[in-house]
Amino acid sequence: MKYLFLIFLMNLLHHYTGKSLRRYGSSLKSFEDIKNEIAGYTNIAKAIIDLAVHGKAQNRSYERLAVFADTIGPRLSGSKNLEAAIKYMFSALQKDGLENVHLEPVKVPHWERGEEFAVMLEPRNHSIAILGLGNSIATPPEGITAEVIVVASFDELHKRAQEAKGKIVVYNEPFISYGETVQYRLQGAVEAAKVGAVASLIRSIASFSIHSPHTGGQSYQPDVPQIPTACVSVEDAEMMSRMSLRGTKIVVHLKMCAKTYPDSPSFNTVAEIVGSKYPEQVVLVSGHLDSWDVGQGAMDDGGGAFISWEALSLIKDLGLRPKRTLRLVLWTGEEQGGIGAKQYYQLHKENISNFDIVMESDEGTFQPSGLGFSGSAEARDIVKEIMTLLQPINVTDVYDNADGTDISYWMRDGVPGASLHNDINKYFWFHHSQGDTMTVQDPNQMNLCAAVWTVVSYVIADMEEMLPRFLYGKKNISSA
Repeated sequence: MKYLFLIFLMNLLHHYTGKSLRRYGSSLKSFEDIKNEIAGYTNIAKAIIDLAVHGKAQNRSYERLAVFADTIGPRLSGSKNLEAAIKYMFSALQKDGLENVHLEPVKVPHWERGEEFAVMLEPRNHSIAILGLGNSIATPPEGITAEVIVVASFDELHKRAQEAKGKIVVYNEPFISYGETVQYRLQGAVEAAKVGAVASLIRSIASFSIHSPHTGGQSYQPDVPQIPTACVSVEDAEMMSRMSLRGTKIVVHLKMCAKTYPDSPSFNTVAEIVGSKYPEQVVLVSGHLDSWDVGQGAMDDGGGAFISWEALSLIKDLGLRPKRTLRLVLWTGEEQGGIGAKQYYQLHKENISNFDIVMESDEGTFQPSGLGFSGSAEARDIVKEIMTLLQPINVTDVYDNADGTDISYWMRDGVPGASLHNDINKYFWFHHSQGDTMTVQDPNQMNLCAAVWTVVSYVIADMEEMLPRFLYGKKNISSA
């Protein structure tokens, strides 16, 4: 029997020649073997850190982003600016000497805000700072003049539904967290329309304000009338709330000239370093190239896109070629709900077993502290071990759950995911506002973020075996 087993094993090895091997649910290697393999990357990790933080590539991602942001400006889905940005990046990635640089066509929404303003007429004349929300309809050409009702929550709106009919609803919801408070931006117009309001003005989803409105996406419902909707500054929302609580009548004139056009052609921008041993297997690093139409889109998500580009540049500069293909994707249409990424997923999901990990940086590139990770317990242990290679810059933590609209499709189907974890204390000061400019960015912090992104993506791409994964939420299963 033992000879039959040896013959079987030899045939199995022959079958998998050139492929990474796994048993169901676990590696053929012990975890101690994997730890030793990762420790073998210590010198490469130091070389990446030295090049990114102290060497000739120091400040490169920042300087590249500054030229891009100053040249192109904001990059709204469907806009000429986004089209120019994609052409710019296609040329830049080619000039950088990366491989398989190409554009993958998709369709994205096309909305333009046009002229917009709001003026308080009673109890005094005051110009209200507003930014229309994505996909909002316009007001009638003459605008809307109506009394205001101020509420602090959806519950209060529903309790005062009879008062809201024919009025402009102003939401003065407190900022708790982005995930919780953003529901007012997303659903505020729908809830106001349900009670007969003629428009909604929503306190900006911001943790700090200097009279700066913040835009963003919102959604209508098919069975609910559509009304114009915009965000106002925190200061104006609080002022109207104080006035309302004193019993003061508030009248506002609102004019919005927004237009929605048919979907426009756009592209996800792709570049690679092709793997030396398993070129069909992919480690994906990404950020989104589009932004809202205010500021420069430097923080959201210029920084994430450019440290992802920097990861490939650093690896190329060091003359490294990982076993797997390292693929950069610069998404389009993220701000409209991951539109470009969804179409990319539909196009490539038939090869899902070859995607080792999907990584996205889309929460700023401030002082990094570690990595958010989603995946199996076994994969998490491996990632934790990889993060020890970043001890020289003291960025070693692994946090629960990766965040990223664009990579969510893959993570939902069991592919491990990672996102950059950094200090976002000031992120929502500038998010989706005129304040999102290069002034927010710090070159030293971007250097550190690029080092983290590069070390993690390179080591995962070069290890002999793919990360173990969950498959459709079940027990982790081999990727090979």
